[in-house]
Amino acid sequence: MQSNINSMAPVSTMAVEDRSEFIWKCYAHVVGAIFALIAVEYYLFTSGAANAIAEAMMQSRIMVMVGFIALSWGAGHVAHRLESTAAQYAAFAVFVVLWAIMFVPILGYAILYGQERGVNIIEDAATITIFGCAGLIATVMITRKDFSFLRGVMVWGFFVAIGLIVASLVFGFHLGTWFSVGMIGFAGAAVLYDTSNIMHHYPQNKYVAASMALFSSIAMMFFYILRLLMNRD
Repeated sequence: MQSNINSMAPVSTMAVEDRSEFIWKCYAHVVGAIFALIAVEYYLFTSGAANAIAEAMMQSRIMVMVGFIALSWGAGHVAHRLESTAAQYAAFAVFVVLWAIMFVPILGYAILYGQERGVNIIEDAATITIFGCAGLIATVMITRKDFSFLRGVMVWGFFVAIGLIVASLVFGFHLGTWFSVGMIGFAGAAVLYDTSNIMHHYPQNKYVAASMALFSSIAMMFFYILRLLMNRD
């Protein structure tokens, strides 16, 4: 998620060819980051590093959820404040690795869940995420509507989510199905907002920052869809 603070004119003021090139750069970088995330996860699980990471992180599952929200919120802000493209790439790479680490516990649990029930729940969650995000992105691109008004809603939702997590720690209640549903809705709003910013507000030299913000929102949606599917029982 991202504020509309630009050091250059937004890409929406550029020629059609420049706008198209910027948009395709953004989506190419998002796809590239997803493949990079898969590669890092493959290394973590095949090398055995995932076991140690999961053991440490499972000491506080609630803090893992806080971490996911914080990563999604912070990714675009960090990249946006880096002026050089090289620095933005470096930040993007760091965030991809952080996302990969954050995914380790839930992916490990999902693998065991799938083996016990004879299903590929990770593939199911990925499929739902892909179609859901594709629909949201298409909505923005077809309607060309500016969804920047969602920023206030997301700021409010961010603090509500953090408040619920803190309350669950203090009072010991479980954040169940409805919390996951709410966070999926929150992530969907973030995808709309980030896509809208790509089309309307980012300056032409911030395609890496734009990609990082959208990638983080998609990653958050996948996490909570996976969590929801595993909580069905």
